[in-house]
Amino acid sequence: MTRRGWILFIALGIIWGIPYLLIKVAVRDVSPPFLVLMRTGGGALLLLPIAGARGELRPLVHHWKALAAFSLSEMGLPWLILFNAERHLPSSLTGLLISAVPLVGALLAWLSGSDRIDTRRLAGLLLGIAGVGLLVGFAIGGSQVLAAVSLLVVVVGYAVGPWILSRHLASLPPLGVIAGALALCAVVYAPIAAFQLPSRAVSAAAIESIATLTVVCTAVAFLVFFALVGEVGAMRMTLITYVNPAVAVLLGVTVLGEHFGVATGVGFVLILSGCFLATRPATSPGSPAVAAPPVPEP
Repeated sequence: MTRRGWILFIALGIIWGIPYLLIKVAVRDVSPPFLVLMRTGGGALLLLPIAGARGELRPLVHHWKALAAFSLSEMGLPWLILFNAERHLPSSLTGLLISAVPLVGALLAWLSGSDRIDTRRLAGLLLGIAGVGLLVGFAIGGSQVLAAVSLLVVVVGYAVGPWILSRHLASLPPLGVIAGALALCAVVYAPIAAFQLPSRAVSAAAIESIATLTVVCTAVAFLVFFALVGEVGAMRMTLITYVNPAVAVLLGVTVLGEHFGVATGVGFVLILSGCFLATRPATSPGSPAVAAPPVPEP
């Protein structure tokens, strides 16, 4: 990997690891629908002019159904549930649970017939599931179980989104797809958020978190993402999956003082090990390569 590639990789690993901390701070003062609107609307305002200047919006017109499905599965539904879950769960634990996305992605690829599962991948799936089970069983309190279970919808959505992208939108300009998806999501959430405006003054910390989440973790993140794909290719991009949760845990523990126990540590290792095994290329000759590059999760 080139020096530029390493810089982009490290930058994106940090950028995609900090949203859990920012979300945790923001939802103390604003509702999840309002936060979804701020993130998608702000991201769309920043990215639409760039995509438009590049002529990447016009091709989307004839693919609006697939674009709407991608927007719903990657942003609309997952972000609402994720933001609500972080009202009840530590940000570090949320990041670990969301890191199971590659497991669902591998399973989806197998079910759709676009890839196969060999013994190594099956072992990876089982390891990852064991890690999630360990976190839910030993690192989550009784009042947090429902929030943790709701993250299953987020994980599935994050896995389905790239699948839709690779199956139905792969031929379209990627930045145009992201900008269009953000705009669609913002339009849907605008009337919902209008009835859930903050009832009291929003703290400076929340405002800063929302601004950073929108500008850095959405608009800038997508620009860095596409630059990194162009620099190192899609296969190496999957390594980002193993950096994000580590950053989320580090920030949650050091900044917010969240607990990191033995069960959390073991679950962390099991999930990441499972993701590594489950997303490796199949061992038999002629097997298809691993799936399309990931898109930002948190």
